[in-house]
Amino acid sequence: MTDHEISAVDREELRKRVSAFVRDRVFPRETRLDAGGPDARELRARLRTEAREAGLWALPLPSELGGGGLALSAYAALAEAEGASDHGPAALGSASLLDVTMLSRHGSPRVRSQYLRRLVSGELRTCYAMTEPDTPGTEPLLTATRAQRRSDGGWRITGRKWFVSNAADADFVTVLARTSGMAGDRDGLSLLLVPTASPGFRIVRELPVLGATGQYEIEFDHADVDEDHLVGEPGQALMIAGERLQLGRTLRALRWIGQAQRAFDLLCERAVDRQGAHGPLADRQLVQQHVFEALLALRTTRPLVYEAMALVAEGRDAHVEVGLAKTAAARTLQEVADRAVQVFGAAGLGPDTPLPALLRTGRTARILDGPDEQHVSSVARRVLRGRQPGQAVTPV
Repeated sequence: MTDHEISAVDREELRKRVSAFVRDRVFPRETRLDAGGPDARELRARLRTEAREAGLWALPLPSELGGGGLALSAYAALAEAEGASDHGPAALGSASLLDVTMLSRHGSPRVRSQYLRRLVSGELRTCYAMTEPDTPGTEPLLTATRAQRRSDGGWRITGRKWFVSNAADADFVTVLARTSGMAGDRDGLSLLLVPTASPGFRIVRELPVLGATGQYEIEFDHADVDEDHLVGEPGQALMIAGERLQLGRTLRALRWIGQAQRAFDLLCERAVDRQGAHGPLADRQLVQQHVFEALLALRTTRPLVYEAMALVAEGRDAHVEVGLAKTAAARTLQEVADRAVQVFGAAGLGPDTPLPALLRTGRTARILDGPDEQHVSSVARRVLRGRQPGQAVTPV
């Protein structure tokens, strides 16, 4: 994969164009996109065409595969702008960034040649399946899904996964499965790329998250996959997944900041525009308190997220920074959306604003992709590791 930097001026101009695209073309269509079905698929296709025509398609994806080739460091502000809507990354072609990055690094020659360009173009869609109904999501070593070698060298997969995003529309699913050893053996876990058209793959049910669509439970009932659809080498799943999680959590944190900024803008507009018996809401100290606390949360969280992205872009260890960024961004989105709802009153609970969806995303963000408690413990262990009693305090 190759990428390139752009000047600060060009970066800001591009951010404004992405922000305008999401605001003017994606926001008005969110309700129909949320509903799913054929209408949503048609709308997504139309938005992709509009993004290509605007020169905004797949900006962080490799230029040799048809993307914009932007470096991750240059893409960070664009990810925030795209993420102001849950549908922004898909509309602008960056939703496949994690899969394209993973398969570019670890896919077989056949997988790279047959699928990567089609992923970048939006022709193919993928999803990612790790969590299982009867296994804690924070304990991948207990994965029960198994992949056994066939006599012809391929793999046969059996097991269930759930909370798999966009599985119903995916052409492929990357699945974590045990290929050797027993539960608790970290060297026996592998990743396999499974076509969803394979016999033995099925959608068990949709799993609405606080009423929102898009998450699914899926089953592999002796689903066969070719040998060259193994991602990386056998036993490398946790290493590859770790790479993916570092980038994935940081991208999601950037998008949550974009949504928190959207909620903050709505809060401020309501405070200024809404007139009470004694003037605008903006004159009331309790409303000013909501504005202040929301702004404080945004201004203190955004630097954490951009610091994490800078380290990830450089390929450096960012476990502490990513854990801080993911946790802080999720909390900030929930807090800012909640304060905006409070200022809107009953109107903030209904269908006329995006606030219910933003509040729901903020709450679920604190559980999905690793709960707060997991990140708190992980970061604290890393900070405390190696410190001795009486050791002088140094900046972290």
